[in-house]
Amino acid sequence: MTADPRVKDVGDIRTTHLFDMVVDLQTRLPIGSGPFGRRILFGAAGGTFHGPRLHGDVLPGGGDWALFGPDGTMSLDVRLTLRTHDGALLYMTYGGRWVTPPALRDTMADPIQRYRTDPSEYYFRTNPLFETGADSYAWLNDTVCIGSGYLVEGGIAYKVSHVL
Repeated sequence: MTADPRVKDVGDIRTTHLFDMVVDLQTRLPIGSGPFGRRILFGAAGGTFHGPRLHGDVLPGGGDWALFGPDGTMSLDVRLTLRTHDGALLYMTYGGRWVTPPALRDTMADPIQRYRTDPSEYYFRTNPLFETGADSYAWLNDTVCIGSGYLVEGGIAYKVSHVL
């Protein structure tokens, strides 16, 4: 079979580091099993983000309305509000997937061992988008980002990159 002649070479996807973020989490709220899987709210208690073009705080009140499928895969549904160092507010949303191999699930369920697990042993990727009315950060309204997540004590962390 030959390739579709309409397919064009658009170049490789390139990224640049946007920021690293740590989100401190509240005690999780198990919503329970429903028609789409088991839902848990991981509420955001605060946190920080730091990068070459912006930095500041993660405000309390957002969270991840996570959905766990029967295979253990977690689908993310996250909404956060960030406040930059100069007072601008950024609305950040992202979905994503966290896939833990079956052999690692008992370790990740252990409240101490989960933080010692090398993030390269599981797949945790996100797709952040931003919305703001702040002129100095309006460029974020037109960006698509990708993130790699991992567990830290008391919360979750991400390395977020801007897709160029």
